[in-house]
Amino acid sequence: MIVKIVPHDTPAPAGKLADAELHFTEGPLAGLKLIGFAVWQRRVGGGRNVTFPSRQYSVNGERRAFSLLRSIADSTVIDPIRQTILDAYAVFEGAVGPAITPDPDAALNAQVEATVQRFREHFHAPEPLPPVMQPRDDDEEGR
Repeated sequence: MIVKIVPHDTPAPAGKLADAELHFTEGPLAGLKLIGFAVWQRRVGGGRNVTFPSRQYSVNGERRAFSLLRSIADSTVIDPIRQTILDAYAVFEGAVGPAITPDPDAALNAQVEATVQRFREHFHAPEPLPPVMQPRDDDEEGR
């Protein structure tokens, strides 16, 4: 699975930093993507939050939403996906420090490491300097 971060460049809604997509590379979902995730700046206390894809509906004029990606029984199973998206955003943003939090599930941790490495290669790959920026051989003489 690859997490694709799409930066949010418009001022509205306030606090929205980016959209995120999950691109599946293996298994029965290979070649598909799940869209609708968003990375937000928290209003209080700093930090970031991830919202999941949801569907809005109205009851008696009141707007409500329900999540399209839910756990079957244990609500904590969604936490690794949330953390993977936050880690990918931290790498995208160029945050300093490890982007991976320790996880007892080694397979998931390996997937996160691979995703982080892809982001580092994509967004932080060194580019060759343009010819006008290359050092000249005669610069050693102090000209």
